[in-house]
Amino acid sequence: MLKDRRIVLGVTGGIAAYKSAELVRELVRRGAQVRVVMTEHACRFVAPLTFETLSGNPVAMDLFQAAGPFEIGHISLAGFAEVIVIAPATANIIGKMAAGLADDLLTTVVLAAEAPILLCPAMNAKMYANIAVRANLAQLVSRGHTVVEPGYGELACRTEGQGRLAEPMEIAEEIESILTPKDLREERVLVTAGPTQESFDPVRFISNHSSGKMGYALALMAKRRGATVTLISGPTALDAPRGVELVPVRTAVEMGKAVLERLEQATVVIKAAAVADYRPAVCETTKIKKREGSVTVCLERNPDILSEVAQRKGGRILVGFSMESDHLIENARKKLLEKGMDFIVANDVTEPGAGFQVDTNVIHILDRNGVASFPRMDKRDAAGIILDRVKRIREEERARDER
Repeated sequence: MLKDRRIVLGVTGGIAAYKSAELVRELVRRGAQVRVVMTEHACRFVAPLTFETLSGNPVAMDLFQAAGPFEIGHISLAGFAEVIVIAPATANIIGKMAAGLADDLLTTVVLAAEAPILLCPAMNAKMYANIAVRANLAQLVSRGHTVVEPGYGELACRTEGQGRLAEPMEIAEEIESILTPKDLREERVLVTAGPTQESFDPVRFISNHSSGKMGYALALMAKRRGATVTLISGPTALDAPRGVELVPVRTAVEMGKAVLERLEQATVVIKAAAVADYRPAVCETTKIKKREGSVTVCLERNPDILSEVAQRKGGRILVGFSMESDHLIENARKKLLEKGMDFIVANDVTEPGAGFQVDTNVIHILDRNGVASFPRMDKRDAAGIILDRVKRIREEERARDER
C-alpha cells in the first residue's frame, strides 16, 4: 500500500532515535520512498550514515544547504512529502511546532509543508505528562496533525511509565491509514473473525484451524478507509488493529449474541468467522479421564448466525464467506441464495495459499449477476477488493435513490 509513496521522516534528539532506523527499514520494505531529516541533536544519538544506508537517500541536516541547482532545501523537501512523520518527537520539537518556530531545517520543512503531519512522541513519562507538553500536543491536534501515543513501559531513564516511542509497525500502520482515501467514512462495519471453541469438558474443545487473518485484514482495511469498525473475534493470536473495537468471544453462541447486540448500529456486516456448526450437547464439569475403548461425544447444532442476521438485514450490506473443499462455486452460490446476502466470498481450502493459517488467499466473489475470480494475493489486498465491492453497492444504492 505504500509503494512509491513519498515520506519525509524527521528524527529528533531522543534516545528513541535508534528505533527510527527500524521504521525506515519497514517503510522501505513496504515500497515507500523515504527521505530523512535529522536535527543536530539527533546526530548525537544515531549517525546519519545509518539512515542514508537504510533509505538509499542522502540525509538532510543543514538549513542552508541547497537540495540541488535552483532548489531551496526545505521547500524541496516540503514539496516532496506526501506525509511528514516526526519520530521520535521530543518535547522540544513539539513545543517549537506549537509556537510556529522555524530555527532549523526540520521545523522549517514543517512550516512550509501542506502534507499531513504525524507526531510520534517519546520522552520521560513526567515530561510527557507535563501540562505544557499536553497543551502543545492538543494545539497541534486541533490544527489537524495526528499523534501516535507513546507506549507504557520501561524507559531509558530507568523509570517506568508512558513515554516509549510507539513500535515501528504501529507507526507504519498509521502512515498507511493517513495515506488511504476515506471512502468508507460513513459506514459502520461489523466484522466477525477467527474460530469458535466448543468445550466438551473443562480441558478440551472442538474447533477448527482458522487463524482469523482474513477477518482481521478486513477490519484493518475498513479502518484505514475511514469506517467505524467493530471486530467480533473468536480466540486468535492476533492483535486488533489500532482504532478498531475488539469484542472477544469464544463460542458460537457468544458470537451470535455479540453480533445481534451490535447489529442495530452496523451498516455493513461481514461474516468472515469460521463458526463451528456443532457443539457438544453436554459439557462435562470435570475432565473426562482416559479409559479403555472409545469415547462418544454427542453434538447439537449451533445457531446459524448468518441466517439470523439476514432476517434483520434491512438496508445493511451483508457479506458472507464460504470455505469449501469441493464444488466450490455451486456450494457458495447455494449459500448466497439461501442466506439472502448481497455477495459471498468463496475460497477452496485445498488450494495452496488459500486456506487456513496463511497470509494469502484466492477468492471468488459471487453475487446474483455472476462470479468474479482473483489470483492469489495478500489477505489485505483481498480485503481491499471485498471492500471495493461494498463501496460499489452503496454507490449504486445512492444512484437509485437519486433517480
